[in-house]
Amino acid sequence: MNTTYILLIILVIVVMIFGFWLIQYSSFRNEEKKRQWELKRESQKAISPIRLRAYERLALLLERTTPEHMLMELKTNEPTALVTWSVPQLQQYLLQTLRAEYDHNQSQQVYVSAEVWDLIINARDQMATFIIAMSSQLPPNADAQLFATTLIKAYTSNGTTPADKAMEELKNEAKTLM
Repeated sequence: MNTTYILLIILVIVVMIFGFWLIQYSSFRNEEKKRQWELKRESQKAISPIRLRAYERLALLLERTTPEHMLMELKTNEPTALVTWSVPQLQQYLLQTLRAEYDHNQSQQVYVSAEVWDLIINARDQMATFIIAMSSQLPPNADAQLFATTLIKAYTSNGTTPADKAMEELKNEAKTLM
């Protein structure tokens, strides 16, 4: 009886220790989850404005890489370019401008979904292809003014462009932050 009594006491002590450990462990895990949630919430407060600025910059990128905008910038920076440049010179300028705009905003991809970034890259690639295709349709002796006019007419009559699709998805994703 004495041995049974001692074993029973040891068993009760082991069960009590295990129960205490289980309660402590559960409490610790709950506190850890709560701390992680608080950190995430604080992080979101800091990151949300940065993400919104990234969406704004990417929207500007899509706008700045339309033929109309790039040609207006050219007229502002080089007023005589459309009169004095050749089609290859204007094509090179447009492709360089397109590349520079994307290079400047490439870091913004970390703030948007992979799907939106893929649409933006597709818009860039399609614009480059469009510029090259339009320049190849002109006669060899065409001037930059004719190229600019042809480019704008073709772009505006194209309907929904890849840039429009990217802009729509960008707006939809940005709305989830508001």
